[in-house]
Amino acid sequence: MAKLEPLPVWLNDVHVADLIAANPWTLRCRYTREALDLAPTGAPLLSCSLPLGTGRLDATVFCNGLLPEGQHREAMASLARVASMDTYHLLARFGRDVAGALVIGNAPEQGLGWIEPYTAATLAAEIAELPQRPLGLHDDSELSVAGIQSKLLLVRLENGAWGRPVHGQPSTHILKLDDPRHPGLVDAEASCLRIAHAIGLTTIDPQLDTIGDQRCLIVERFDRVTLDGIVKRIHQEDVCQALARDPEAARGRGKYQKHGGPSLSEIADLLETWGDEPLTELYQLLRVATFNVAIGNADAHGKNLALLHPDYRTVTLAPLYDTIPTVLWPKLRPTAAMTIGAKEKINTIKMKDLLVEARRWRLPDDQAEQVVAETLDQIRAVVPEIDVLPEIRELVVERIDQITETSASASS
Repeated sequence: MAKLEPLPVWLNDVHVADLIAANPWTLRCRYTREALDLAPTGAPLLSCSLPLGTGRLDATVFCNGLLPEGQHREAMASLARVASMDTYHLLARFGRDVAGALVIGNAPEQGLGWIEPYTAATLAAEIAELPQRPLGLHDDSELSVAGIQSKLLLVRLENGAWGRPVHGQPSTHILKLDDPRHPGLVDAEASCLRIAHAIGLTTIDPQLDTIGDQRCLIVERFDRVTLDGIVKRIHQEDVCQALARDPEAARGRGKYQKHGGPSLSEIADLLETWGDEPLTELYQLLRVATFNVAIGNADAHGKNLALLHPDYRTVTLAPLYDTIPTVLWPKLRPTAAMTIGAKEKINTIKMKDLLVEARRWRLPDDQAEQVVAETLDQIRAVVPEIDVLPEIRELVVERIDQITETSASASS
């Protein structure tokens, strides 16, 4: 086997680390002198699971988290002509536009990418081919995004049209296709994102469109911002990366708490350790947990929750994304991805269970109860006022009644 040269990692145009590979599927992170000047030892510069220091850290799980799963990863491997487990060469080939602010490979200013505009016809054709060509990969694509859903990375043009990012050009939006096995999924997710946006749990304002014969959800990336026409990256990582939990463990179920994935208590510990205002972050996490219970989302696993890195020393809870009311589809999982209190079934969780969970994070009972109650009141208040599906409106009102047990007391 030929020697694998270190892969440079760039953050905000600074060479902060090298990925050292003993073999193509095992990567270690070695921070540079430039990185050591940016923050104190132990800081979560790249990841909470890769504290800043002088040693070599196992970065395999973090790096795999920058790549998609399943058939999407296999398609990338086929295009790169490497094995699907070859993390090193996949990142060398596709690492210039990944989740967060990292650029892997050549310096960011080298080989600058560009945008190829879509026409209505070429965009529809690209979307139609996603099942055969995940992520819309071309020979000149240098991009990656995690997940198993059919997605397309896009750039919003100044005239409102869409373009294809070429050679590592930062993407600004993610397009998701409706799931033919669960029709209506993207419309339901859009409704829940609108609720989350209305109560301050996400910055994402979803857009629904039918392109060709495909129903699509388009969301703006929360890890990108456009300033004076230039797209800037914002660093982030998902919770599996932050806790070094391999989502592919346990036969692909490692992102779920029951199979070794992250728990809410562990996320709370990260926020308490690295949050600039830990108490504010913990209350926001409690609002997120309350919201997911209210919409019946049992799939809020470690890949569907993330942390933003606003600077080199701290983290904050990222805006919500992937907000799917799984209870509306009986064949989707009924077990919560992360337990709340002692409860596993999402449709049995009540106010008391949320308070038991908050107690584990050492939050005061009275404050925690106020946060949960206010969150539910906010949801109930905004649902009639915004554009959501009737079945989502009905679901949320029913769930809130169940959580607060008002329907039970009213009937007694």
